[in-house]
Amino acid sequence: MKKAYIMLCMAGCAAGILAGCGGKIEQTAEPFLYGDLTEVGDEYVVVGFAQVGSESDWRRANTNSFNETFTEENGYYLLYEDGQQKQENQLKAMRNFILQEVDYIVLDPIVETGWDGVLEEAKDAGIPVILSDRYAETADASLYTCWVGSDFEEEGRRAGEWLAMYLENRGRTREEIRIVTLQGTPGSTAQLGRTEGFGQILEQHGNWTMLDRQSGDFTQAKGEEVMEQFLEDYEDIDVVVCENDNMAFGAVEAIRKAGRTCGPDGDIIVICFDAMEAALEAMMRGEINAAFECNPLLGPEVDEIIQALERGEPVEKTRYVEETYYDTSMDLETILENRAY
Repeated sequence: MKKAYIMLCMAGCAAGILAGCGGKIEQTAEPFLYGDLTEVGDEYVVVGFAQVGSESDWRRANTNSFNETFTEENGYYLLYEDGQQKQENQLKAMRNFILQEVDYIVLDPIVETGWDGVLEEAKDAGIPVILSDRYAETADASLYTCWVGSDFEEEGRRAGEWLAMYLENRGRTREEIRIVTLQGTPGSTAQLGRTEGFGQILEQHGNWTMLDRQSGDFTQAKGEEVMEQFLEDYEDIDVVVCENDNMAFGAVEAIRKAGRTCGPDGDIIVICFDAMEAALEAMMRGEINAAFECNPLLGPEVDEIIQALERGEPVEKTRYVEETYYDTSMDLETILENRAY
């Protein structure tokens, strides 16, 4: 293990290391200070984590998973950077990590492209890069050690299959089904995978029509804004597919303001991804029909990978986490009692 001299604070550290499901946000660590020249000894594995931001409940739970895992008690010293949804911030953070000679870099790429240069710099410095949650498209896969996260394309397919079953159970297999999609950040792995997976099922149903797809950038405010526009542009919408929970919350608010109804007893079916605690609570209120899980607890998974690398063991290039889905036919109250996020 190297000694790392913490030359400066990662700019977003004070605001970014948060816990939160269902909007409950707590700071769980003291922020690093600008100009801190603390020397970290050989007893710690120093990890630099370049996070996307704090745009959603899922992201906050994901950050907290890393914060709880990579502690000094567990033999780690964690440097954290909130990218604030900007790739340039993450590139700067990674180069700072390289200058500080961290032992490992964990990168959750905001978008898939544009990483080859900095990944090459990390490789030249002998620092393994672990991709978490989102992919980075590279010309040379050896530039990163491995990737761990969700099978986003499978999530999209599962949502499409669920919708087909739901419509069949209600005798609507021959009706024209008009769909709109609130997409995530364009070019992000979750957006690409969920759009592609759902699109594969869409093509199997000649009576399904995708009226429009627009980005809500994974935020509630933007989701509400885009859904308002959809409701103005299209008189008859049967289904809204929201590529994360927070956009679904915004869509529900826009539907309500427009005097429309949604959920199991409404006229618009709402499907979302992430399945955080707040989404299950919205299902219990009858606002959302189904939520497809995206497991945010990736800290322990990355810890296992780093420990294997520390022992000199090979690691698999791709590692998927286990996930499921939830809908209003389930005992959501009992599920929530044991829900970790």
